[in-house]
Amino acid sequence: MKKEIKTQLEDKKKAKLKANLKWSFSLMVVAAIISVILSFISEIAMQDVNLLVGTIVILIFIGIGILFDTIGVAVTSASEAPFHAMSSKRVKGAKMAVTLKKNSDRVSSFCCDVIGDICGIISGAAGVAVATRLASLFNLPPIASSLIVTGLVAALTIGGKSLEKSVAINNGNKILYEFAKVLSFFSKS
Repeated sequence: MKKEIKTQLEDKKKAKLKANLKWSFSLMVVAAIISVILSFISEIAMQDVNLLVGTIVILIFIGIGILFDTIGVAVTSASEAPFHAMSSKRVKGAKMAVTLKKNSDRVSSFCCDVIGDICGIISGAAGVAVATRLASLFNLPPIASSLIVTGLVAALTIGGKSLEKSVAINNGNKILYEFAKVLSFFSKS
């Protein structure tokens, strides 16, 4: 009897590992596709860019990264129980919130690791175009403009993500619900 239970537990562990490997591989493929699409958009937007437009593009990517990190943290810190109660009352978005919460590890990985990190990488790459433009406009040494832009992009990204974490943890249920409402608008269920 004990050997049978042990075998069942080992089978469950193997199945979970297989599912996790499949999820990780899928995440890598999705990350590559999203990265290519966002990089393409960024490259088009940054060609012969003026300083204002380039700065706006960088700020948009930083903002998207912070927003998705907020969602990822909120999903992991939210409580599932209130959404079950709301779902039983057929409140729009509650069922989606339950689904997101039940898959919080995957939602968090997608939001924080895929979208958040890709936006960080692309904002850094877009910073190169802005640094180049800054150097030519103000006759700065390229290294100086690069250091200035890199420092600002890093400060805004890290500072923004630092601020969002406490907001996301303290308001996880509200943020998850608002995100679920948006997603449920696009969902048929």
